[in-house]
Amino acid sequence: MKVRDLSPRKIWNNFEDLNAVPRPSKNEERVIEFIKNFGLALGLITYVDPSGNVIIKKPASQGMESRKTIIIQSHLDMVHQKNADKEFDFFNQGIQSYIDGDWVTADGTTLGADNGMGVATIMTLLASDDIDHPALEALFTIDEETGMTGAFELEKGILDGEILLNLDTEDDDEFSIGCAGGIDTNTSKIYTQEKISKGIGLEVVVKGLKGGHSGMDIHLERGNANKIMNRILNLAVEYNLQISQIDGGSLRNAIPRESFSIISINDEGFLNKLDILAADIKNEYIKSEPNLVIELNNIDSLSMGLSIIDSKEVVDTVYSVFNGVYKMSQSIEGLVETSSSLARVILKDGSFVTQSLQRSSVDSSKLDVARTVGSSFVNIGAEVEHTGSYPGWAPNSNSEILDIMVSLYKKMFKSDPKVQACHAGLECGILNERYPGLDMISFGPTIKNPHSPDEKVHIKSVQKFWDLLIEVLKQIPLKN
Repeated sequence: MKVRDLSPRKIWNNFEDLNAVPRPSKNEERVIEFIKNFGLALGLITYVDPSGNVIIKKPASQGMESRKTIIIQSHLDMVHQKNADKEFDFFNQGIQSYIDGDWVTADGTTLGADNGMGVATIMTLLASDDIDHPALEALFTIDEETGMTGAFELEKGILDGEILLNLDTEDDDEFSIGCAGGIDTNTSKIYTQEKISKGIGLEVVVKGLKGGHSGMDIHLERGNANKIMNRILNLAVEYNLQISQIDGGSLRNAIPRESFSIISINDEGFLNKLDILAADIKNEYIKSEPNLVIELNNIDSLSMGLSIIDSKEVVDTVYSVFNGVYKMSQSIEGLVETSSSLARVILKDGSFVTQSLQRSSVDSSKLDVARTVGSSFVNIGAEVEHTGSYPGWAPNSNSEILDIMVSLYKKMFKSDPKVQACHAGLECGILNERYPGLDMISFGPTIKNPHSPDEKVHIKSVQKFWDLLIEVLKQIPLKN
């Protein structure tokens, strides 16, 4: 069976059509055109705002004209991650999806189910002629994954909806009613390189980690390749370490899966000690990271690198950077309130650069952990810049759409949904600032390991999600 043969067939076909269109964050021109043409072909009012968001409006079905207008929203861009041994051009190739048991996944790359399943679902709804629904305003935002630019720059006054359905939650039994805000901490420092006249040249490799979403998966105790690499480099400090290159992590919002460094040491005794350290690290992650690989490769010649003193400064600084869960919520049991993920560590030609992402449902705590991370670099004279701050979404205990959906879920599936805030960054908080007073909820099918090449979507959950959405649209209350 092919992905296109799965049920609901129209959603899966729209998903495959969407996945044929390259859609990296900040390079969404082709997918914007794709969605715009989709709306126009249906004869629906279709508008692209100056930032690139696409809005498609569909009138209410017969008999539903008196119901509140619904904004239904997903983002067009996707995270690009691939395995190191996978040859793939995200800018020119479509995603290669396939069925793997009860799941749909991709061949060595991210799948794009985040948030492609939401986009495909909205497309299916817009194209339908047999579903009862109130007036719909489909909002397809851009650049969610690297700064939520589309949500921030969404024009005011072009939407009339009173209820917003965000289709970007990743468990089919969960309704999200709040989310974390975030801020990026970016650092840089230039070191003077020197010639490496003697020593043993080595490439150090850390790979095989699960990675994942640095918000939703931060509490799972997965390994951070940048921090693991730094432990290895710290051992090498004992052997006159000189660092030539480091390349760790890939995207600001993904837990780093791989790190590569090129170094020089002065004694092969390092190799024996590394065997012991590597065994210790693997034992620490024996359950959460069973496929962790730490390996060394010899390099014949190594010309330039940092001095021994500067190499130690880099290692000490990365060691001091906080990474992981910073604080748990005191108001919602089990919710990560504040976290930080050291996403990128790069050293090349003497330029030392890092990127990290801090998240929190409490704005003051978000700024506190960002300052904590930044201070590690301030202390070595690095430039520190905090960018891309976006607000969280405070839960609304009086949500009308939440009451409707909880009641429907219980009736349809004979169980209670999980109603909770999430530690990911959703666009709802920003959209609420643009359009105050929206009654919002986020839900979706089950997606595992987003932001990693292990991303997959549960097939049966898509049908469940679709069935629920159709019933929700029938129950939208009357206009005030």
